[in-house]
Amino acid sequence: MTDRYIDSNQRMSQAVVHGNTVYLAGQVASDASAGMRGQTEQILQGIDQMLAKAGTDKSHLLSATIWVTDMAEFAEMNAAWDAWVVDGRPPVRACVESKLAKPEWKVEIMVIAALQRFD
Repeated sequence: MTDRYIDSNQRMSQAVVHGNTVYLAGQVASDASAGMRGQTEQILQGIDQMLAKAGTDKSHLLSATIWVTDMAEFAEMNAAWDAWVVDGRPPVRACVESKLAKPEWKVEIMVIAALQRFD
């Protein structure tokens, strides 16, 4: 079995495929000027793209970890999440309030998914 590293630099990869499992790095918004919902929507779109590069999609999500900077905005993040997640196939999920690496980021999401096709 050969692991596959996607969008890597010296420090980290954005995704790693190990066996039939895809691990994504924590994803943040590209436009941090957006509010909580807007940042979450950007991140989820990026997750869709990274999962596609790995050979799977959100219907195969297994787990999600979400960090938000302010639980007062939890409902805004959930509104974007609920509109995005596949009905009947939600992953296990944890969400915590946390300080993120840059103060303008409001949310970071990391997911694990099953590979939908087997190489």
